[in-house]
Amino acid sequence: MKIALAQIDTTVGDIRGNLSRIRSAYARACALGADIVLFPELALPGYPSGDLLYQADFIRANLRALSVLAAGCGKAAMLVGYAEPNRSGSGKPLYNAAALLHRGRIAARRLKTLIPTYDVFDEGRYFEPAPSNAPVLFRGRRLGVTICEDAWNDRDFWSKPLYGKDPVARLAGQGAELMLNISASPYSRGKPELRLRMIRSHLRKAKRPFFYCNLVGGNDELVFDGSSLVLDRRGRVAARAKGFAEDLIVTDADAPGPGPGGSQPPAAGSAEEIHQALTLGLRDYARKCGFRDVLVGLSGGIDSALVCALAADALGPEHVMGVLMPSKYSSKGSVEDALKLSRNLGVKTLTIPIRTLHEAGMKTLAGAASLARGPRAGPERRECRARGALIAPGGLVEQNLQARIRGMILMALSNARGALLLSTGNKSESSLGYCTLYGDMAGGLSLISDVPKTTVYELARFINRCGERIPQASIDKAPSAELKPGQKDQDDLPPYEVLDDIMRAYVERGLGFEAIARRGHPRDTVSDVIKRIDLTEHKRRQAAPGIKITVKAFGVGRRMPIARGRHL
Repeated sequence: MKIALAQIDTTVGDIRGNLSRIRSAYARACALGADIVLFPELALPGYPSGDLLYQADFIRANLRALSVLAAGCGKAAMLVGYAEPNRSGSGKPLYNAAALLHRGRIAARRLKTLIPTYDVFDEGRYFEPAPSNAPVLFRGRRLGVTICEDAWNDRDFWSKPLYGKDPVARLAGQGAELMLNISASPYSRGKPELRLRMIRSHLRKAKRPFFYCNLVGGNDELVFDGSSLVLDRRGRVAARAKGFAEDLIVTDADAPGPGPGGSQPPAAGSAEEIHQALTLGLRDYARKCGFRDVLVGLSGGIDSALVCALAADALGPEHVMGVLMPSKYSSKGSVEDALKLSRNLGVKTLTIPIRTLHEAGMKTLAGAASLARGPRAGPERRECRARGALIAPGGLVEQNLQARIRGMILMALSNARGALLLSTGNKSESSLGYCTLYGDMAGGLSLISDVPKTTVYELARFINRCGERIPQASIDKAPSAELKPGQKDQDDLPPYEVLDDIMRAYVERGLGFEAIARRGHPRDTVSDVIKRIDLTEHKRRQAAPGIKITVKAFGVGRRMPIARGRHL
C-alpha cells in the first residue's frame, strides 16, 4: 500500500482556495501511484480558523467542499481534515474531524479525541472531544487515524501528561496496523526534532509504521513548518518532507527498513531553522493579506538591518523599500551603515530627514507647556514644572517625539504605496517596554517581536555566512536608539545576555524570582526585569502581530492582565 503525505499551505477561511490545493495535490499523488493521500488537520477551513467556526455559513461551506472532494475521489482514497457539526444535542458545537474519502463517497469519519487549550491553542472553545475512536478498515488493512494532539500524550515521553487517554496506544491495542496522524502543529525553535523523538517513543511500544502529515505555511502569528514524517516500525525515518515548504512524498507502507530519508532538515534550533520560519511567516502574511511590497525604517542598527534582510530573502529585494529618517542625533556612521545595507541587499531606499519636523514639534510642545503654567501653587504647579523638565532636550518627551514622527512618516508612506510596514522591535526590547507606542511600534507586522536580542545576532551572522550582507559595523557597534547624545541601550537595560536569560526564564519557562536569582543573576536586576515585564503589558497589547518562534511568545499565547497587583 502506497501512502502519500500532501504537505500543503492552506489559508484560513479560503475554503475554495484550499479545496483547489487539495485537488491538485491529490491528482499528483494519484499519478505517483498512491493508494491513500493524507492532508493536514482542518485542511478545508484552514487552521486555526478562530471564531469563523461560529459562523454557520462557514461550516456549511466547509461541508459542501467535503462533498465536492468526495465526489471527485476515485480509486485512491484521501484522508482530509474538516469541521464536523456536533448533532448530539450537548457539548461544543463542532468536532475536529478527519474524513476518509473513497470512490465518490465518505467511507469513514474519525474525530479528534484530545482537544488542546493551552498556549496558542483554544480548541476547547469550539470542539467537543471524540466520544470514541476505532481503527478504519481500508483495503484489508486496519488504519489507526489520529489528529494532531492525539499523538501528544505518550506517558513514557512526557513527565506530566495533560490527558488521561493515549489515543495512539489505544488504537494499537485495538489492532491498528498503520498509524496515520494529520496535524497542524505550529513551529517553535527545535520543535521538528521534538516531534521526531516523540513519535519514536510511540513506536518503541506500538511497533507500527507511523505516517505523520503536518501543515505548512504562515497564518497570522503562527508558522507551520511541515516537516512531515514516515517512520518504519523500528522508528527509523523512511521519508521526510521539506521543512517550511509545500511537499508531497509517497512511501510504500510495506517496504522493509528505512528509505532515503528525504529532505534533510537544518540543525535543530539553529539560526537556519529560525531564518526559514521567519521568511515563510512574512511571505505568507504578506500574500494572504494582499500585500506585494513592504517598508522598513532603517536606522543603521542591527534590528532594522535584520528585518530588511529577512524581507529581501522572503519577498525579493525588488519588493522592499528602506526608509532613512535621520535626526540631529543620528550619527554619520549609522546613516552610512543603512545605505550600505541597502546596497548589499539590492533594496530601494528613501531618505526623509526629520530635523525640521522635530524642531517644530518641540517648539509647539514647549508653547503648550508654558500656556499650561498658571499662578496657582500646589499640585498643578508641580505638574507643570514636571512637564517642563520632560520637554527639555534629551528628555523622554523629545525622545518619544522623534520615534512618533518616524512612525507617522512610515505610516503615511504605507498608505501612499499600499505597502506593509514592518516594525523592527525585538523580544528583549518588547519585554521591558523599551519601545515607543505609536512610534517605532507602528506597523502591520512585528517580524522579530519573538526574537531575543542575542538571537538577533545569531541570525545576522547566519545571513552573513557567505559574505557581508548586513554591514559588520551594524553588528559590532553598541546598540543605541540614537534619540539623545551618547545614548546606549545598556544605559537603561542590563547586558542583553543577562536580560535574555532572565526574560526566557520568566516568560518562556514560568520561573519565579527566587529560581531566576539562583541562576546567578543579581537580585536587584532580576527584580527590575520582572517588574518591567509586568508593567509594560499595555504596550504589547497594542503592538502589531509578530511571528512566533519560541515556546512562549508575547501575544496570542500569553494572556496576562494589564490592570493587576504585584504578588512579588
